[in-house]
Amino acid sequence: MSKAKLLDGIEYPRDVRRLAVADLPQLAQEIREEVISVVSETGGHLASTLGAVELTLALHYVFNTPEDRIVWDTGHQAYAHKLICGRRSRLATIRQCGGLSGFLSREESEYDVFGAGHAGTSISAALGMVVANALEKSPRKVVAVISDGGLSAGLTFEGLNQAGHLDKELIVILNDNEHFIDPRVGAVSSFLSKQFTTDFGVRMQRRISHLLSSLPRGEDLKHAARKLKDSFLGLVTPGFLFESLGFQYVGPIDGHDIGEMVTTLENIKHVEGPTLVHVMTKKGKGYQFAEQDPVKYHGVTPFHVLTGKPKKPKGLVASYTDIFAQALIKIAKANPKVVGITAAMGSGTGIDKLSKEIPGRSYDVGIAEQHAVTFAAGMATEGWIPVVAIYSTFLQRGYDQILHDVCLQNLHVVFALDRGGLVGADGPTHHGVFDFAYMRSIPNLVIMAPKDENELQHMLKTAVDHPGPISLRYPRGDGCGVEMDRELRNLEIGKAELLRSGKDIALFAIGHAVLPALRAAEDLAPLGIDATVVNARFVKPLDRDLLRDVVKRVPALITVEDHAIAGGFGSAVLECLAEEGISDVRVRRLGVPDRFIPHGTQDELRKLCGFDQEAITQAALQMVRLGRKRSREGWERGSA
Repeated sequence: MSKAKLLDGIEYPRDVRRLAVADLPQLAQEIREEVISVVSETGGHLASTLGAVELTLALHYVFNTPEDRIVWDTGHQAYAHKLICGRRSRLATIRQCGGLSGFLSREESEYDVFGAGHAGTSISAALGMVVANALEKSPRKVVAVISDGGLSAGLTFEGLNQAGHLDKELIVILNDNEHFIDPRVGAVSSFLSKQFTTDFGVRMQRRISHLLSSLPRGEDLKHAARKLKDSFLGLVTPGFLFESLGFQYVGPIDGHDIGEMVTTLENIKHVEGPTLVHVMTKKGKGYQFAEQDPVKYHGVTPFHVLTGKPKKPKGLVASYTDIFAQALIKIAKANPKVVGITAAMGSGTGIDKLSKEIPGRSYDVGIAEQHAVTFAAGMATEGWIPVVAIYSTFLQRGYDQILHDVCLQNLHVVFALDRGGLVGADGPTHHGVFDFAYMRSIPNLVIMAPKDENELQHMLKTAVDHPGPISLRYPRGDGCGVEMDRELRNLEIGKAELLRSGKDIALFAIGHAVLPALRAAEDLAPLGIDATVVNARFVKPLDRDLLRDVVKRVPALITVEDHAIAGGFGSAVLECLAEEGISDVRVRRLGVPDRFIPHGTQDELRKLCGFDQEAITQAALQMVRLGRKRSREGWERGSA
């Protein structure tokens, strides 16, 4: 008979608080086993959650959640939090259509007090709650949990700066595991590690401790010695950094020693003013493969627990990210002025491959998208050609820098937007469906998107050779499996590609939506509908000549994009038609509707939004049939 699990008696944090502290290590082990079991079947974020299990339990044990607020920075470290906050029975649905979010969601649970998918938000949000509590004279506690990777975000320091100034009772937990998604970079992160590991620092701490223990019994002398030790430790630990911002610094403490954390958190609950608790954890803790390679096991597809190997082998078709990296390396070898820049997503964007192939020609600036853009602008002023590779959803954070620092000065910066469009399981915080809209209103900026991976490599060559600011965006996942040209060539800026000529309707598509539109045209042909298909290639500038020519020959037009309809490619087409004075063509736009789209597979979400192949076919069928019906009715009225 199997031994009863503590976890079976846990539904909410109040159940955790009924346990003895001595029982919590066993509960932590059971949580790890459950998380590994579930994620091995569903895929998802693994290493971050495994490293934060004891921290999660200690926080919920000490604080009276949900009355006390725990604000997590991003949410991929919070699967254990979800598991003990009423969602254990649904954990196996995580990141699946209709299932639990992989991040924090206020709609999902009262324990998720602030939704977050982008790093660096927790301290500012938590401080807002602290001030709101003070205005209400509420005694509730507020805790922000941020990883050391999140310290590179400028927003983090903005929050820390005001928190120290306001001197309110904010508790910040610094979960120090030495990683972003990729290994952490930057002076602050390096500083955190170095202060604990220098031979000088270790030797001096030992000598001062020995001196303190050997002093005679005079209290004044001992007090002076302790002050000496504290002053020294302020120089060799990160304490003085945070204390200079107005925080009381506690730590570092072992993030896997629940007893020590519970005692520490109980003590700091009663400290007045802002406090920072420095917790040292190991990303991937408790699963050997994740401990050995926390980058690889940050986010995983379903895998075999015993071997750590994926259940589904990698496909034969290269991903868009891989093709981008290969093309960038090829271009950078031919042009010594090309450099790669990313923001803590070296492996996610492929910039890590450039770094390995051509050392010294790429820069990871940390979770600092604003800095990445202006850093690139500075390089461009000196004649370099920076290729800034950042996910579409993350580049949103650098909007002012794109406008003010790059485009206003007409600098040659290439923006490579990975994960353009609906990304799938990561959900609404990560869907890259707003970049056409937030970029196309900016003067001087060229915007393009390839229909397949072969066109991607040519667009990258075009972008590097174009003298001004230019953006290309491409989707998450595998390419289309098309044949790849060996030689890269430039595409004519603003020139679309006519793929199919027809007389009944025109399908104008951009990026990933082009091939589904082409297949939809093939589906329409047996139904007696002859469709034109255009690969727009460019959102800005549009190919006005081709658009004018096409609408002279067809009575109806459908635009298709893996992007928000509001302000996107279809809107650009409508604006162009209005400016050209063309009003005798019926237009319908297909794309992402004006709402935030949940998580699911990319195919599920494209179908949900109504711009997959079937939806394009049906929309064209309806428009053509309606047009023919109106023509018949008009002819009949004329005959009568």
